[in-house]
Amino acid sequence: MRTFRVELGADAHPVQVGAGALDQAGRLAREAGVAAGRALIVTDSNVARLYGERAAASLKAAGFAPRTLEVAAGEQSKSLATLERVYDALAEAELDRSGPVFALGGGVVGDLAGLAAATYMRGVPLVQVPTTMVAQADSALGGKTAVNHPRAKNLIGAFYQPRLIVADVATLASLPEREFREGLAEVIKYGAIMDAPMVEALERGLDAILRRSPAALEEIVARSLRHKAAVVASDPREGGRRKILNYGHTLGHALEASSGYGNFLHGEAVAIGMVVAGRLSQAFTGLAAAEAGRLERLIARAGLPNAMPAGWRGEDLVRAMRLDKKRSGDGVEFVLLDRLGHALTRKLGFAEILPHLG
Repeated sequence: MRTFRVELGADAHPVQVGAGALDQAGRLAREAGVAAGRALIVTDSNVARLYGERAAASLKAAGFAPRTLEVAAGEQSKSLATLERVYDALAEAELDRSGPVFALGGGVVGDLAGLAAATYMRGVPLVQVPTTMVAQADSALGGKTAVNHPRAKNLIGAFYQPRLIVADVATLASLPEREFREGLAEVIKYGAIMDAPMVEALERGLDAILRRSPAALEEIVARSLRHKAAVVASDPREGGRRKILNYGHTLGHALEASSGYGNFLHGEAVAIGMVVAGRLSQAFTGLAAAEAGRLERLIARAGLPNAMPAGWRGEDLVRAMRLDKKRSGDGVEFVLLDRLGHALTRKLGFAEILPHLG
C-alpha cells in the first residue's frame, strides 16, 4: 500500500492507495483519529451491491456501528433533494458531531456525502472511500464538495477536508469500460499541467492500464493524487495555483450543463475540454502544435472523445460558462498550457473562445 499525507496544517490527513485497502478502511479510520461509534455509509445502488457489505464489515470490525444509505447511481443524485435524504439519514442514525460519514463510491457520492458532512451539525468527520477512476485519481482529494443546480454544475458547495482517503484500486476492476476510461481524463490532465514525463509514461504504459493491471493502476492513482496533494497544500481554497486543476473543466462543465447532466460522463466532457484547451493554448499561450497533438492522440487512445458533439450550440455553451465560478465580466479564466507539463491561467472573452471550438 502506498501512503502519504496531504499537508494542510490542522486539516492534514493521510491517503492510502492499494489493492485490498477497502477491507482495512475501518482500521485506517481509527488510526487517522476517527472515533468509533455510530457512522453513516453513503453509497449508490451499484456500489452498495458490490462493496457495501465489505465496507460495513470493515467498519464493524474496528468498532463502528454503521448504517448505510443508498442513493440512485448517476449525476442526477447530486441534487438538493438527494442531499436532504442524506440529512434525514444522519438524523435518523442519531449521529453526533463525532459520528463519521463514509463516502463509498464515485465522484457523485463523494461530493454529495462530503457536502452533507460539511454542513450537518456544522461539520462531522468525513472519510472518502472512492471506487471509480475519476474519484480515486482526482475528486476524492482536495476538499471540494457540492451538488448541482439545474443551471450549473457544482453551484452549491463547500470546501471541507476529509480525515482520510482510502483508494482500493482493486475496486476499479468492476467498473464498466466506459466509466473506467472516463477517469483516465483526470490522469492525463495531471501529466498535461505539471508532469511532462508522466505523459510519456502514459503513452508507454497505456495498454497495461487499460488491462487494469493492479500495479499499473496503483502507480497512476498514487502519482495523480500526489500531484493534486502538492497543489492543494499550497492553495487549499483555489485562490491561486489550484486553479490549474481546472484544465479542461471550464468547457467540460459547460458541456455537461448545456447538454443535460448524464449525456456526457464527467471525464468524457473534460477530455473534450482538454482538446479545446489545447487549441486555445496554441492560439494564446504558444503551446507547440506537436505537444497539443500528443495530448489529443493520448486522449483518443484512452477511448475518450476528442471532438465537440454533433449539433452543439455555441450560445448554450456560453450561457453555461457565464455561470462558471471563474467567470468575470464578459469572459472566463481559462487554464492553458505554454508547454507540456506547465499550466497557467488567462482570461479569455467568450468571443475569443468560440472560434476555436471546432
